[in-house]
Amino acid sequence: MSVPKELRYTEEHEWVKVEGNTIRIGITDYAQNELGDIVFVELPEVGDTIKVNEAFGSVESVKTVSELYAPVSGKVVEVNEELNDSPEFVNESPYEKAWMIVVEPADQSEVEQLLTAEQYEATISEE
Repeated sequence: MSVPKELRYTEEHEWVKVEGNTIRIGITDYAQNELGDIVFVELPEVGDTIKVNEAFGSVESVKTVSELYAPVSGKVVEVNEELNDSPEFVNESPYEKAWMIVVEPADQSEVEQLLTAEQYEATISEE
């Protein structure tokens, strides 16, 4: 199970990568593994506003539909359109090809509230 050290995580299995004044968001290797084969990804539009801990989209697998929860509040500035045609990227490459959205955070300090890689690893080892 891959848990890159430079990322931050949520208990709902989203990852966050700070890139200057924007934040890239996706789901973790653990999450995609639990969900099984991803067949559809629903994401917000560029310009939409997301709020911390609220659903901003969903991932559909052959087993279930799972909500995506915003790790931070902010404005969506980029959406990974490739996931429309290639939802399998979520299974193949959760941290590289399958990022979901890029957000301009309303409050950069929200990132500090998220789990470190070590804290996230401890969380998933309990599940």
